[in-house]
Amino acid sequence: MAVTVTSREIVRQMLRAGRETDIETFVGLMAPDGYLEWPYRPPGVPARLRGRAEIRRHLTEVANGFVRFDEYCDVVMHETTDPEVVIVEYEAHGTVVPTGAPIQQTVIAVFRVRDGQVLSYRDYINPIPLVEALASITGT
Repeated sequence: MAVTVTSREIVRQMLRAGRETDIETFVGLMAPDGYLEWPYRPPGVPARLRGRAEIRRHLTEVANGFVRFDEYCDVVMHETTDPEVVIVEYEAHGTVVPTGAPIQQTVIAVFRVRDGQVLSYRDYINPIPLVEALASITGT
């Protein structure tokens, strides 16, 4: 008998892979033509990455160089009337890698999961902490 993995469990796996900087697991959970999107983002962050190769390339280039998130706190998952859609709220606590400064980020993310793969991951981050962290590194 096949075990069905829920959309909620796929989202848990995706969040864990992101926090642990496990790029291969993260990318493997994406649908081949799935996309990662940041509607609110600091300058220099792309609006959308589509497909596993593009997502892997971006995450590999930026994964350990800028911000490392160590803990996600107050994680709340909201299931919707659409079984494919899961909305997650959480606080991400981490470190600005080049300076060692702490960073706290408020996140609301909307996932669409079908057949165990993430079709879309819209990450509604608060861009202000990232802009401030970038300014602390570049001095601008």
